[in-house]
Amino acid sequence: MKRVQILMYHRVGDFPGRVKAHGALYCHLPRFRAQMTLFKLLGYSVIGLDDAVAGLRGEGPLPSRPLVLTFDDAYVDFLTHAAPVLKEHGYPATVYAVSGLIGQTSSWDAGKGPEPAPLMNAAQLREVQDLGFTIGSHSHSHLRLAEQGTERIADEMNSSKAALEDLLGRRVDHFCYPYGSHDLRCVEAAAAAGYLSGTTCERAAATPEDDLLSLPRKAVSRGDDVFGVAWKLLAKNTPKHPPIRR
Repeated sequence: MKRVQILMYHRVGDFPGRVKAHGALYCHLPRFRAQMTLFKLLGYSVIGLDDAVAGLRGEGPLPSRPLVLTFDDAYVDFLTHAAPVLKEHGYPATVYAVSGLIGQTSSWDAGKGPEPAPLMNAAQLREVQDLGFTIGSHSHSHLRLAEQGTERIADEMNSSKAALEDLLGRRVDHFCYPYGSHDLRCVEAAAAAGYLSGTTCERAAATPEDDLLSLPRKAVSRGDDVFGVAWKLLAKNTPKHPPIRR
């Protein structure tokens, strides 16, 4: 069965020492560079999320080892640190933006360990898009959607999609559930909003059997060297929980 590996990154930058908490939010730039080189050495083909979705739907070809790169929250350091490395390798990527916090900070982290970090403003998001990267939605407010009422879930998805499409002048087809929090209501709301894909934090490889609106991803964290990332790609392919499918 064809598998698509989807990796989840957050911040990329200068994080040489230990971080206080939430290591999955950080990737030290030298390690990021090494990981990008690793993918070619292991024979992975980095493809865009649009191509991955088409391949999983049987509507387009997939390379022998397809790999998708995603970046949650749309931090400024994606533009300053990650984008130049990705462009150097010719890699596409999807960046998920929180529409209600554009140009602000990751305020949801306040008091929880990580220091709130700057998020890209409208001009920076447009610059990222002009560089060839895809902008997706990460909701309007970065809430745990499965803990919300059904109407709030729909509003978070619909308002974010509309706001980002207005800002970018382009369709926004991809959604990412904040914290990976999702249930069947969320998946159905994403479908009703018109998204083509939805990514979670369930650790596994995506296959044609998955619902495109509840695709698994593998998190890359501060502690992962190239061997750790290689191990995740090669071995962590079975979900721990039953996947949510419509």
